[in-house]
Amino acid sequence: MKRFYKETAIEAAEGGFRVLLDGKPMRTPAKAILVVPTKPLAEAIAAEWSGVPDKAEINAAHLPLTRLAATGLDRVVPRREEVIADTAKYAGSDLLCYRATTPVSLVKLQHDAWQPLLDWVAERYGARLKVAEGISFVDQPEQALANLRDAVSGHADLALSALYNLTHTAGSLVIALAVAEGRLTSEAAFAAAQVDELYQIERWGDDPLAAKHRDGVAKDIDAGARFLALLEHARLRG
Repeated sequence: MKRFYKETAIEAAEGGFRVLLDGKPMRTPAKAILVVPTKPLAEAIAAEWSGVPDKAEINAAHLPLTRLAATGLDRVVPRREEVIADTAKYAGSDLLCYRATTPVSLVKLQHDAWQPLLDWVAERYGARLKVAEGISFVDQPEQALANLRDAVSGHADLALSALYNLTHTAGSLVIALAVAEGRLTSEAAFAAAQVDELYQIERWGDDPLAAKHRDGVAKDIDAGARFLALLEHARLRG
């Protein structure tokens, strides 16, 4: 579908702000009116649509904030508990908990990048996760998993949309929570999620397919971080 509108704008609406295309409210794929809770997020979504060149094809890949908002409204709202469970389950096999045994240089890189985050999540949420060496699976403490599920469920619907996407992209709930809490920038989160891949590139070089994949990971993490910041870390209360 090519660009069909001339102007974008936002206006106050019940529950927050909505984005207008030629004066008409934008709708999600499920036909719900797209309303977001903060003005900065609405302005950023409007800017995404304003940036589509005249008569150009509208590509969802170029509208990451819109996509996260629509996903939150269309999928998280009606399936909130399922999304919470799907996000929280990553704590049981978090990337940061599985370490190499060799070579020593990789062992050190993983420890330096990941252990401070595990220490942070233990202090922040009372969730001390166990670390395994090699490929052996490790069962995590039930209380730690319960505490991290509570942390996930504390996010409002749109924030949960971004948190799930970050968790899935990084392979780590810990990294996603650190981004949501402002503990990690998007660049630092990408580096933490890609420790192994970047190490292999340094040793053996890169290839176009891997580079394209990493670029997609970086963009997804950046979009999630920006989305959460624009939401002002919207949380449920009470």
